[in-house]
Amino acid sequence: MSATIIGVAILVSQVLLGAAMCTACWRLLRGPRAQDRVLALDSLYLSGMLMLLTFGIGSGKTIYFEAALIVGLLSFVATAAIAKFLMRGEIIE
Repeated sequence: MSATIIGVAILVSQVLLGAAMCTACWRLLRGPRAQDRVLALDSLYLSGMLMLLTFGIGSGKTIYFEAALIVGLLSFVATAAIAKFLMRGEIIE
């Protein structure tokens, strides 16, 4: 019974994360300002990372956890670079 509950919870979380990714893509494309697009991209990274984690929990394979770690590291670097670009107009000084 608990395996069924976990399976349903994973499925529901994947559907909700997919909906969050769709709304983040919408804001990324339709954002009126660059700041809105950066926040949408950060939200998309986070939702994608969590989606990989739910795939890993559901399948039991460790490759999804490693991919989620890489996505998390890259999202931090990308967000910092984009924020620096928006503030100063250049990334490398």
